[in-house]
Parts: sequence; structure tokens; C-alpha cells
Amino acid sequence: MNRTVRKLLALLCPLLLVLLGGAVFEGTASAAPPAGQATRYTMTAFTNSSESNLYVYDSPDATGFTLQKGPAYTPPSALIRDPSIFKYTDGYYYLTYTTNWTGNTIGFARSTDRVNWTFLYNYTIPISGLTRTWAPEWFIDTDGSVNVIVSLTAASTATHFTAYKITATNAALTTWSAPTQLSGIGPNYIDTFIVKVGSTYHAFTKNETTKYIEYATASSLTGPYTLRKTGDWAGFGDWVEGPALVQLDNGGWRIYYDGYRAGKYWYSDSYDNFATWSAPTEVPGLSGFIRHATVLKETVPGGVTLPTNATRSLRLVNYPDRYAAEHSDSLGYIDPVSTSSSSAVKQSATFTVVPGLADANCYSFRDSSGRYLRHWDFRVRFDSSNGTDTFKKDATYCARPGSASGSVRLESYNYPGRYIRHYNYALRVDPYQNTDTFRADSSFAVVSPWA
Repeated sequence: MNRTVRKLLALLCPLLLVLLGGAVFEGTASAAPPAGQATRYTMTAFTNSSESNLYVYDSPDATGFTLQKGPAYTPPSALIRDPSIFKYTDGYYYLTYTTNWTGNTIGFARSTDRVNWTFLYNYTIPISGLTRTWAPEWFIDTDGSVNVIVSLTAASTATHFTAYKITATNAALTTWSAPTQLSGIGPNYIDTFIVKVGSTYHAFTKNETTKYIEYATASSLTGPYTLRKTGDWAGFGDWVEGPALVQLDNGGWRIYYDGYRAGKYWYSDSYDNFATWSAPTEVPGLSGFIRHATVLKETVPGGVTLPTNATRSLRLVNYPDRYAAEHSDSLGYIDPVSTSSSSAVKQSATFTVVPGLADANCYSFRDSSGRYLRHWDFRVRFDSSNGTDTFKKDATYCARPGSASGSVRLESYNYPGRYIRHYNYALRVDPYQNTDTFRADSSFAVVSPWA
């Protein structure tokens, strides 16, 4: 994104407030979890190679996902397409999914640990003449009600889908209300995914004719919805489906979607009430393999904690004789440092770790002259703070587990999915790559200071 445009967005675009029934606060000192806790994103998907097996992945950053189990669940019969996950107040994780290409049922399964699942039942949608019952998605409203949004059609071909919702009528999630159509979404819309922000319901749904993901809003879950954006409004392209949204630690929203015709899986981020989106990025390591996933965000024990208001040095994992350092041109590099190095070299590789300027549960790094390690056009440099929100975000990094025990990777606060890494000995903020080399290039041991 053009630097000027990014500055304008940072100044003009407020972040969003509510994620599927849980409050998320913009402008507070801490949006990331506090010390001793971490964000965990769990992805459930089926795959190109099997529509009868569930695969489960998780990630600390919503970008780099690690397989937890696959297959993790196979229903007693038929399919498990379009699996959607949420965690209920009873402590269990629940799946709902498409059971078959044709028919009138959706499936349900339950787990204590997200990876080992038990079949519960297939539920028959009580509408006469249904020929296809596809893409059920959980939606937990702010009143605590548990809903499933499902795409239904009685047509003889896979067209004319309309979005409906059913609502659980008991705590065991075994009985459901009569289906209610979501007014304004359909016919011919499928894969409807809804998030609620404040008092507004935001629906992302695939137009089955044009093959675009479109966007609608309403003041009630059942509508009427008004289509706000159609066609290729967000730059997602056509022949895409299965939108699924999750909110990031910095308040932005990430959408995942299936570019099924091209055999790709994408994500994109928004920071301005869904008006504009970042350029689509393939989900590292999973694009071309997974299909129609959903992602559950939780706060769990653990994570990486750095000492704050303490001086430290950052030693490279894969070049243990080199350290993050600044040069006279104010740019960041990795330099060899040893006991025989000059005091100036040792000082250049020593920083004070402080609470993040944009989020106190992330981190900023200050040199001896008071300048901060920040990125500019994705190059790491050291500058004095000008007090703007953009600078604070540029100078804030969230700690993620590194490639070696006890090491840390530093994720850009305002560009989630980008990490400080070295390339030709220069420090950059580059997109995550699903390679051992990238993970090592971006991993640091936080050690005692040289100066």
C-alpha cells in the first residue's frame, strides 16, 4: 500500500469494536493478550484430497498454521465439507458441516481439545423439498444465542441458494428453532458468513451467478439485508467462495476465502469498517491444499514474554555470532559482535525493551539515543518518535515463538503476518514464508546486553 494512503487510513479509520459476541476495544493500551497468555487461531478445513476428513491447524498469528491432526475426524457416513468451529460455554468445541452434495441435513460433532472429535448427530432441516443443504456456519449473537447460518435450495441444480438461520432452543444444542430466511440474501447466494460489530450485522456471501464475494449489512440478524458492495469491490477476484472472518490482535479484520477455480486459498485484511482490503495473500503452506475453512480465535495460557524496561541484545538463531544492530545510516543490520568488539559496536547491538507504543502487551525497542526500531517501506530503521499513531504502530512488534527453544519472532503490529528477518544481513519486515529458512532468519534469542 502506498505510504501516504496508509498514513491517511491510520488517521481516519477507526477499528472495530465487537467480534461475535466478545468485546474488542480500539484505542486501549492493550489489545494483544497480557503476559502469560497468548492468542491461538484454530482452523478447521476439508481438503482437495478428501471431503470426508477434517483437518485441524492452529497458529499464533493467523498466518502461519501448523497441522495439529489430519485427518482429525471422519463422520460415520457421507461427507464433512465446509466445517465450522466454535467453543461453547460448556467448554466443548463444536463443529457443524455439510453432510452431502444433496439432501436436507447438516452434521454436528464435539471435542474437548479441538483435535479429537465425536460424532453427535445429523440434523434434518424441516423444510419440504430441499435438494441441497450446504455451508452451515456458526454465529453467536451478542445476546448469547447460538445460531447456524445455512444455505438452502429446493432447485434441481446447485443454484438459487438462500440464506437461513436456525437457533438452538436448548443448552445441549440438540433442538433448533424453525428455519428463518435472512431477508435480502438470496436467491442465488451461498456461503453466508456473518459478524456483528456494535449493533450492525455484516454479511459476506458468494453470488453464485457472478462468483464474487459480496457484502451486505442489516440491523437484525434476519434482515432485511442491504447489499452494499457487489462485483469485485474488494479485489478478491471471481470464482471465490467460503468467506470466513476473524479479528486480529491489532483490531483489524482478516477474511479467508477459497479461490477454488485457481486452486488457491487466500486471506486479506481490513482496517476501515470493511471498506477496503489489503492485496490478497495466499495462506502459507496451505494454499492449494485446504478447502472452505473457518478460524476460531481464543486467548490461551502461554505465549512469549520479554522483560520490559530492561536492556537486552537480539542474537540471531541461525547466525549466533551476529546481533541486530543499527548503523550510522540509521538502518538495521545483523552484525558480528564479540568481547573484542569496540564499545560503539556493542552499544549499537543493545536496546531497551519497553511496552509497545501502540499496544502495551507487545514490544518496542529503543536505542541509547532514544530512537526506536521501526519499519519504513518494510526496511528496519531507527527513528525518533514523532508521536503519531502511524509511528507507534510502525515501532510495535508482537512476540511469537521462534524456531529454537526460548527464541522469539517479532511480528509487525500494523502488518500482521510480516516479521523482522534478515536478508543479506539487512533487517527487513517481510511476509511470513512457510520455510525453515524464513523461520530461522526471523528468530532471535533475547540475551544479556552487550553494553
